[in-house]
Amino acid sequence: MKIRITTLLGLIISAGGTVAVAQDDAGDRASLAGDAPEVVSAVHSDEGETETITPVGAWSGADMADWLEPFECSGDCWLESDKPALHMLRNQPLFGELTGSVGGELRYRYLNENNRLRPGGPGRSSYNQWRFAPFMEAKYGDWVTGHVQAIDSSTFNAELPELPIDENRADLLQYYVDLKVWEFGDSDPLRFRYGRQLLKYGAQRLVSPLGWSNTYRNFEGYRGYYDSNAWAIDAFAVQPVNGAAGNVYRPTSFDTPDQSVWFSGVYATWKEMPHGALDLYWLWLHEEEAKANRQDGRRHTIGARYAGSHPVKECDTTVLTYTWDLEGAWQFGTDSFVSGGANQDVSAGFISTIGGVTFDKVAWKPSVKGIFWWGSGDDDPTDGDINTLTTLYPLGHAYWGLIDNFNGANLIDYSVQVSVKPTKKLTLLAAMHWFEKEDANDFIYNIAGAPLGPLGTPKEIGQELDLVATYAVNPNLQLQLGYFWFWYADAVDTTALARDDASQIYFMSTWAF
Repeated sequence: MKIRITTLLGLIISAGGTVAVAQDDAGDRASLAGDAPEVVSAVHSDEGETETITPVGAWSGADMADWLEPFECSGDCWLESDKPALHMLRNQPLFGELTGSVGGELRYRYLNENNRLRPGGPGRSSYNQWRFAPFMEAKYGDWVTGHVQAIDSSTFNAELPELPIDENRADLLQYYVDLKVWEFGDSDPLRFRYGRQLLKYGAQRLVSPLGWSNTYRNFEGYRGYYDSNAWAIDAFAVQPVNGAAGNVYRPTSFDTPDQSVWFSGVYATWKEMPHGALDLYWLWLHEEEAKANRQDGRRHTIGARYAGSHPVKECDTTVLTYTWDLEGAWQFGTDSFVSGGANQDVSAGFISTIGGVTFDKVAWKPSVKGIFWWGSGDDDPTDGDINTLTTLYPLGHAYWGLIDNFNGANLIDYSVQVSVKPTKKLTLLAAMHWFEKEDANDFIYNIAGAPLGPLGTPKEIGQELDLVATYAVNPNLQLQLGYFWFWYADAVDTTALARDDASQIYFMSTWAF
């Protein structure tokens, strides 16, 4: 096993803000208390906080009410204000109860990566990415909402082949109609949404809009959702649309839903769990044209998640805050994979645990978190049974290393994360990961779920160090810089996957307007 440990110094300055993928509060309710909109570290903070890294993501809309009233300021106020530059075009009265809103997001990112486990590699690629996502929205009171959002995402000067998450030129990211069907008791609405939309549930381990990508991940179909003080319940049936959702990659033609796939489920959140919230969910992936080199097929996923926090106070002052995020799920169904034959029985699952403490009264407010992930693998991929997990549509970037080598299948990940806040707007984070295969007789699965390498290799895959800093200019503008290193071990070095150790640096700015 080859392990090279070096002394690594990095300072990364980035500005954290919300990304203007406009959704009403009810439409984004699936994000639980304790979650950030899109998180690239392994742990989620309260919305609006910058404890961990929140570089890109489908905007939660939770702060929209604060942005609706016009205000006066100097010509350069978009850099100084908490309101978007086009705030005067939000919630503008048209006639009667009809109002309209206009806004969007502009993001630039530079990446320089070397020797990742990705298609076209190993190799180095240095490239630039732009993402422009404007939206228009009309509301009739709280009864009807019509929403349209375009996207133009581009990648320039890449040496390695582009990936489905890299480019989507002049397309429609979202278009839907949202109706209030009924109202129970004290303004507890039942709503229905049809059209092209983003999905985000819980901690995004299984369902995420993948805001870190250059394209987002979108679906088209039906969704009904209910929200009250105690419960939030979603039911949906959708089909994947763009390449990031697993459909055919069409970077320069109009995206259409994948007719061979239905993704359905029910996701319920009990908000009155002591010190947190409890998620209960059932997800069903139905792929009529199962791919022999992917874990897909017809799979049911039943799971639960408990996430929360507990402050420790002295004289009414919080001195410590304990946080946790515990989740597990079981998968069953049928699938066809590699040489195991058609309609193999599936029995797989995962366990994820995160626990941490924040020292609220110590300078720089340090936070320490421990992370463990177990995603099942298969001890014999040719025996007619499948025990390898599929993580469906995850925000893999948040959990299995920021360099994006893995997708959580056949994977064990031990990680320690430390973050500090030298100023109110600046967050610095370091995370160390130790990766190994859950079962030596299964493959390594890259970020897209593709099986890599031979079977029967050593278990140890390697170690990764991530350094990131986030500087929040205001809630609408962020700049971010990150540096990651990966030291490969025997599961890579002794096989045809062998390559030099990997690294990646990026700079990113995101402006919501």
